[in-house]
Amino acid sequence: MLTSFPILALLFENCMKNLKIATRNSTLALWQANHIKNLLVSKYDDLSCEIVPFVTKGDRDKNSSLKNMGGKGAFVKELELALIQKRADIAVHSMKDVPAILPNELEISAITARQNPLDAFISNKYEQLSDMPDGANIGSSSMRRLRQIGLLYPKLIFSDIRGNIETRLKKLDSGEHDAIVLAVAGIERLGLSSRIRQVIDENACVPAAGQGAIGIEVRKDADEIKDLVFSVNDKDSFACVEAERKVGLELGASCDLPIGIFASVSRQSFRIQVFVCDEKGQNLIRESVSGGYENISDLTEELVTTLRKKGGTEIIGQRKG
Repeated sequence: MLTSFPILALLFENCMKNLKIATRNSTLALWQANHIKNLLVSKYDDLSCEIVPFVTKGDRDKNSSLKNMGGKGAFVKELELALIQKRADIAVHSMKDVPAILPNELEISAITARQNPLDAFISNKYEQLSDMPDGANIGSSSMRRLRQIGLLYPKLIFSDIRGNIETRLKKLDSGEHDAIVLAVAGIERLGLSSRIRQVIDENACVPAAGQGAIGIEVRKDADEIKDLVFSVNDKDSFACVEAERKVGLELGASCDLPIGIFASVSRQSFRIQVFVCDEKGQNLIRESVSGGYENISDLTEELVTTLRKKGGTEIIGQRKG
């Protein structure tokens, strides 16, 4: 296989004995890291990969809100430090967990083919959201999900739920909640698709930026490694997630805000939509743009401009304050 990549062949001969892959230590994160490992090994059969798991601040603290732990960075800082200190060569992330601003030394060099980016309704009692009676309880720690679903079904009760997928499912099964909402991709990756009762339409609950996508973070100065991981990059997934992250960055959004940003590609057409509202759901904006694939950057800028004119940055600023 290496004959198709003569430049990279020198990498293996001279310096790459073992590619160290940093990851969180959860079941889902380890699945993702092994998925990337398998993709790379399928490209380069002489490549040796080592999974290096870390327990992050977000994994250790099961009770504090993400906002109090410093936002999305609570799940990636230890991995990024390992990259910077060269204790790892790449870090594998759920792109939903990656802050819009990265350390100066690092970059996202590849995003593999995105899996289902939507949200899943999971319940042992009800087949879909519309079946839930007034006062029924949904477990979700996501302001984005709470606000969008709450606007559609205002008489449902939402309660905070933390922990990995297995922990949340156990809480559902123990009767703490009548239903929970999780990302479809995570459920599918763990082989738990049978637990999904309803895949929630993107127009009802706009997904989080990067949801369903796995990204590979690399040191900017590691040119050979960047070339290596780029071989598993999916162009459309990278373009969509990059656009979503750009909109979030321009608006000053963070993980504790009720904001959904989702971009998609169909043939040569690109579409990106945004949902943003205040804490109480009284002021909200839904906006989207679509156009040619070759105009993604212009379309993204157009969307940001429209959102600013409609007060998107003010809504986010009020929530952050």
